[in-house]
Amino acid sequence: MQRYDYDLIASWIPERSRVLDLGCGDGVLMAGLAATNAAVGYGIEIDDGNVLASVKNGVNVLQTDIESGLASFEDNSFDFVILSQTLQAMRNAESVLNEMLRVGREGIVTFPNFGYWRHRLDILRGRMPESKALPYKWYDTPNIHLCTVKDFEDLCVTVGAEILDERVLHEGRTVSILPNLLGSLGVFRFRRKP
Repeated sequence: MQRYDYDLIASWIPERSRVLDLGCGDGVLMAGLAATNAAVGYGIEIDDGNVLASVKNGVNVLQTDIESGLASFEDNSFDFVILSQTLQAMRNAESVLNEMLRVGREGIVTFPNFGYWRHRLDILRGRMPESKALPYKWYDTPNIHLCTVKDFEDLCVTVGAEILDERVLHEGRTVSILPNLLGSLGVFRFRRKP
């Protein structure tokens, strides 16, 4: 699956930034940021296969559960903490965002937009949505909490985060008209409110 959010994330990361990539998967994002932006940092991943793939991609990776907290990192240890298409698999998204804001100066979160019109249409037809953004059957999905763009904006208010940039994409293009309806991927950059 093509990851349209990676280019946008890379455009937001200045050179030589310290980055923590939560749920880094195979490490492709972190490896790309190191190669193009001279970013340094770590990936956090729990899956054995993805940890090995991250190491093969040259990423410093720690095998741990994001939701058990980031206690091993001090406040403001990183310039950016990224949670890319992993939010929906978190049991306690509020806690994860608070930890992101504690250890990083800024956070970047991307997630499949459950408010996308095709997902809504599937629900109206009596079925759970299945799409490029949500490629699993309802019974084998790792997704626990699905949200819309508006839901995530509300969560930012709840945790005291200031949204610095918000983009809603569909197949790599920014959706500016009715983004919560016509966009399949939410991409947010935020920080703790001063």
